[in-house]
Amino acid sequence: MESYLLDWANLLLRWVHVITAIAWVGSSFYFVFLDSSLTPPVDEDLKKQGVSGELWAVHGGGFYHPVKFNVSPPQLPAHLHWFYWESYTTWLTGFALLTVSYLWSAGTYLIDKSLMDWSPAAAIGVALSFLAVFWLLYDAICRAFGQQKNGDAIVGALVLLLVCVASWLACHWFAGRAAFLLVGAMIATSMSTNVLIWIIPGQKKVIASIKAGQPVDPIHGMRGKQRSVHNTYFTLPVLFAMLSNHYSFTWSHPQNWLVLILMMFAGAAIRQFFVMRHGFKLGRNRHPLPYALTGVAVIAGVVVWLQPATGAGAAAGPAADPVSYAQVQKVLEQRCYMCHGAQLQMKNVRMDSPEGVKRNAQSIYLQAVVTRVMPMNNVTGITDAERALIGQWFQGGAAVQ
Repeated sequence: MESYLLDWANLLLRWVHVITAIAWVGSSFYFVFLDSSLTPPVDEDLKKQGVSGELWAVHGGGFYHPVKFNVSPPQLPAHLHWFYWESYTTWLTGFALLTVSYLWSAGTYLIDKSLMDWSPAAAIGVALSFLAVFWLLYDAICRAFGQQKNGDAIVGALVLLLVCVASWLACHWFAGRAAFLLVGAMIATSMSTNVLIWIIPGQKKVIASIKAGQPVDPIHGMRGKQRSVHNTYFTLPVLFAMLSNHYSFTWSHPQNWLVLILMMFAGAAIRQFFVMRHGFKLGRNRHPLPYALTGVAVIAGVVVWLQPATGAGAAAGPAADPVSYAQVQKVLEQRCYMCHGAQLQMKNVRMDSPEGVKRNAQSIYLQAVVTRVMPMNNVTGITDAERALIGQWFQGGAAVQ
């Protein structure tokens, strides 16, 4: 019953998480596009009001004319729309999903004893510290260098180094699937904390100054813009890390930390292309195509690097000698029955009968031989020879008699 309820919790939380993430990422992308596409106002009245940029757009059968006041408008409108619950809800549902999917069963999903043989409590504590420590270091970098000359470049280089170190540590301390997700959650936590600690409080201070009739300090807008720009570059790396758990060829690789770093770098480079292309059309910067080509080239390089040496069947070894079901059954009994036997049938898969093995033969081959993701984190200690035995049995026809 617990497994059934956890599956429902996983499904519903994932559903809400994706919906709110779409809302957050969509609004973030829109405002970055808006900032990149603004042109100086033509209308003299807009200039007198202090408008720094305007945009004309058509959508849904109507025309839109947003304008931007760089510091503050002449007066506050009666209805002011805020954008923050998309961020908060995305983080809350994401953390709940992390808890249900990984922290709740840390011994199974978070720990790989071949990497670190620690208790579930210790693993959970270290995993959660990734979220907090990364934010503290990232925020310290922004505070120390963000306002300096060439500060954006310095911050970018140091944050890249910080992400690389965190990725290396996560992939050497935790199971590969969990490590990728943890790095994504770590960056996403900093994105949402940017909204909570800097962006929204800064906007509230600006509004308080306007209401009090006091001069508005432009530093709040500058800091908010800086953190918003960071968030937009974080977006594609986070999305890759979150989606990677479905693709074991990435996180099961011996150098999975490098795979993660390269793919996140490619995502950030491609995002740079989209950030800059609107400004290029207006003649504000050079052509951003090299960023997109760099990202695509890195992805292509990773694809070539990770390809199987001689095809999917390489891991199975030669199939000259037939392997009987009795031989395979001994391996399944020792390595697989604990999760797929009479007492427990995870994912509704049962292997303690010839019928069950026949029904799931292809999945057994793919999971244990090709992708090598099962047993989960190799908790039962299956050997390469045993994986090869299963592969040889499958290639020989997968007989159960």
